[in-house]
Amino acid sequence: MKVLALDVGTTETGYCVVDSETRKPIEFGKIDNDLLLDRLMGHYPFDYDIFVYEQFTSYGMPIGATTLEAIKWNGRFIQANIDNQCRPIYNITRIEERRVICNSVKSGDTEVKHALIERFAPKDSNFGKGTKKNKGFFYGFSKDMWSAYAVATTYLDLLGTKDEKQISEY
Repeated sequence: MKVLALDVGTTETGYCVVDSETRKPIEFGKIDNDLLLDRLMGHYPFDYDIFVYEQFTSYGMPIGATTLEAIKWNGRFIQANIDNQCRPIYNITRIEERRVICNSVKSGDTEVKHALIERFAPKDSNFGKGTKKNKGFFYGFSKDMWSAYAVATTYLDLLGTKDEKQISEY
C-alpha cells in the first residue's frame, strides 16, 4: 500500500508518497499548489492507495488569512481526490503526530524531525540524508517534506493499534 501525505501551505505544499511496508519515501517534494491540484486531477497522477493530510486545528486561538488560504487549498485537494482518484481520505492532527512520533504533545517540529531520523536513519549522516555518493533514507528531504512524512508515519503507526480511532476518515 502507498500513502500520499500532504502538509498543505498557502502557495506550495509538501508531499510524500510512502511505502507502507518499508516506510521508505517513494516520491516527495514541495510543489506549487496549482501543479499539485493538476496532479490530483489526473494530469501526471501520483501512484497511491490512501490520501492523508494534516488537519488544521485552531485550539481556540484566532487564525489568520494565510491559514484560511491553506485550508481552502486543503479542501480543493480533497475534492480533487474524490472526483478523480477516489482513494480513501484520512486526516491526522499535528498534536496526534507529536504524540505518536515523540510521545509528547509538547514537542515541536524540530523534535519530530529528530525522532524520525533516530527511528529510520540513525546511522545516516547529515540528518539522515547521507551524501550524494552514499544516499541516506531521507536523501533530498527539506522543509515541509518532513511534515508530510510525519503525517504518513503517524497514519501508518496508528493502523491496527488501540489508537486507530484517532485516525479520522473524511
